[in-house]
Amino acid sequence: MIRIDAAACLGTHDLMFVTLDTLRYDVASEALALGETPNLAALLPGGAWEKRHSPASFTFAAHQAFFAGFLPTPAAPRDVAPDAHDRLFAARFPGSETTGAGTLVFDTPDIVSGFAGRGYRTICIGGTGFFNKRSPLGSVLPDLFDESWWDESLGVGCRDSAANQVALAVARIEAQLPQQRLFVFVNVAACHPPHHFYSGGGADTPSSQRAALAEVDRQLPALFDAMQRRAPVLAILCSDHGTAFGEDGYHGHRVGHPSVWDVPYAQMILPHRTEPAA
Repeated sequence: MIRIDAAACLGTHDLMFVTLDTLRYDVASEALALGETPNLAALLPGGAWEKRHSPASFTFAAHQAFFAGFLPTPAAPRDVAPDAHDRLFAARFPGSETTGAGTLVFDTPDIVSGFAGRGYRTICIGGTGFFNKRSPLGSVLPDLFDESWWDESLGVGCRDSAANQVALAVARIEAQLPQQRLFVFVNVAACHPPHHFYSGGGADTPSSQRAALAEVDRQLPALFDAMQRRAPVLAILCSDHGTAFGEDGYHGHRVGHPSVWDVPYAQMILPHRTEPAA
């Protein structure tokens, strides 16, 4: 894991937070090993995903935790890797045992409003149903942000959702003044079922989720490039939870199974680049 002093990044770095919705850790790792995600391989620290545990087993609960500062927890116990358990961000509350010297602490109920209060423009590119704003429940998470976007072309049923989400994110990034610090959040829809259409099969499987991730990998460089041309970037990429494809008789998520709890995670600092990537 790359150690990051998030508190020292405030005001000088933009924040990019990408959740690859429902992506399993084993699927992400296999895709890397098979060379199916070369752009992520070049970006991830050490060329590998870190295995972590999600704070929740489905999208809404996981993102509520994330936006309160509780990102996926290192899989290694705290007595083995104590420093790794210090959080990047926190909403201040008494008795926190995972707030360290480099934790960026906000006196707000969530980190989104915390960044906004420090002058950041907060932008949400929605993907899955909990970001679609079609109901009060589907508005809870996107309403945290200064601006939030969702339509069918960004959702789980669209074969081109990854390309559409990245294109919209890039457009919103480029619409901001250069000196405006940004918190850009993207909830990537492609790895969430249904993803069978990425591999041509009739059912969702680990292989079709790998194919969906490969499509996401092809689109992500444009997002990284747009962010890096503005400022250095504190970047977080992770899944919110996994899903079961029949292991031990389980299907789907919102269940307590390793296929759901084990998620890929990466955190890094991306340097400021004044020229577009080659």
